[in-house]
Amino acid sequence: MEWFHAVVLGVLQGLTEFLPISSSAHLRIYPELFGWEDPGAAFTAVTQIGTESAVILYFARDIGRIISAWFRSLVSSSSGRRRRATYDPQDARMGWFVIIGTIPIGALGYVLRDVIEDDFRSLWIIATTLVVLGVILGIADRVGRKERTAADLTYKDAVLIGFAQAMALIPGVSRSGASISMGLFLGLDRKAAARFAFLLAIPAVLGSGIFEWPSAMDEGSVYGAGPTILATVVAFFVGFGVIAWLMSWLEKRSFAPFIVYRIALGLFTFAMLATGTWSA
Repeated sequence: MEWFHAVVLGVLQGLTEFLPISSSAHLRIYPELFGWEDPGAAFTAVTQIGTESAVILYFARDIGRIISAWFRSLVSSSSGRRRRATYDPQDARMGWFVIIGTIPIGALGYVLRDVIEDDFRSLWIIATTLVVLGVILGIADRVGRKERTAADLTYKDAVLIGFAQAMALIPGVSRSGASISMGLFLGLDRKAAARFAFLLAIPAVLGSGIFEWPSAMDEGSVYGAGPTILATVVAFFVGFGVIAWLMSWLEKRSFAPFIVYRIALGLFTFAMLATGTWSA
């Protein structure tokens, strides 16, 4: 059955990683709903490598251009020569934005790693963050000016969105949801906020997945190496389709359905806990 569980959890990870509804919350709540064992933080972190690989493939051209421009800007600065740039300064800045925005979640993730793997996985906490972030995303989607594009990003924006992303260390917050909410509050349009949120997540998610890889592959883990790798592969294929769909959706539609869903899921979790049906 663990192979079947792995496929289901991989599909769940792929479906929920990029939507602002928290994949980590779903990988904690749905096993409880089905009567399965909690797959754990290590399993979740490793399967996110699959969905993040989908991001890299989907934005491969943008990522290649950003990395190239970033390195060329370093060479140009170190040489001290004032010659016409052979790269787009905006792409070089985006490279710095991703680096700077990753620092908060990297630092806090390392310091709080024990709390994240244990205390933060309480269903009371997850239900609370689902509802609270749902409300915050709703407010951001309504009051955000949505006038700025990715070209208007600043270093201040990168730092603030980076700290928002760090809130996703608490399951139920949603990495994309927190980053997008901050982007909307800063006046970015929905597509620009989502694009930067996805790019910003790459170093953090890959770093977390690599760090947790040995724990997830250990024979004493819930699923072990084979099912975990299968779930990661499934998450990659499902996640790639979800990215393409979401980026198209955001061109004309709002986050309203996701806001309603995450609040409903949070309230349902509260009800299951309050009635004693589930244990936190």
